[in-house]
Amino acid sequence: MDRDLVAEYLDRYAETQGVLPERLDAFGERYREQGYLTREQLYEIASESSTRSAYHVESNPGERCRTVTGNVLAVDDDFSKIQLLSGLRGFKAPTASCVLTALDPSRHAVVDTRVWATLDRFDYLDGRKESFDAADYVAMIGPIREIAARTGFSPAEVGYALFAYDAEHREGTLH
Repeated sequence: MDRDLVAEYLDRYAETQGVLPERLDAFGERYREQGYLTREQLYEIASESSTRSAYHVESNPGERCRTVTGNVLAVDDDFSKIQLLSGLRGFKAPTASCVLTALDPSRHAVVDTRVWATLDRFDYLDGRKESFDAADYVAMIGPIREIAARTGFSPAEVGYALFAYDAEHREGTLH
């Protein structure tokens, strides 16, 4: 995926039903200021990502939410960050990727089945996938960072462009 293609689909992202980058930016600002996220803030992020499963977030103890999101700040490894967040109810890898992207869009991207499909279409990954874990996030973020480095866009922007590309080019249903 070249710079022009990323730019084109990044512009088209606003036409999709994807997570709103400005909302994630606001959550990221609060996250960095506080050093953690509250259960209520996590619920809002989860609602942005997956309204169907967001209600599960409310069953997490508030202290656990603050502790886990605080611990994420102390860990460097992408796998470990996603694994920590996935330990909270309502947070599988795609929703956890929203938290990481909010925290640091220069290192992370929101990922899901559309992003995977586009990476597969451009031969960065092999095969279709419907559910994701921490290892799958690592598999996706590598090529996303590679594209970002080559094109001058952030990993977050590349992720949004990959999402928009699939939204326009997918034939058939999403699942």
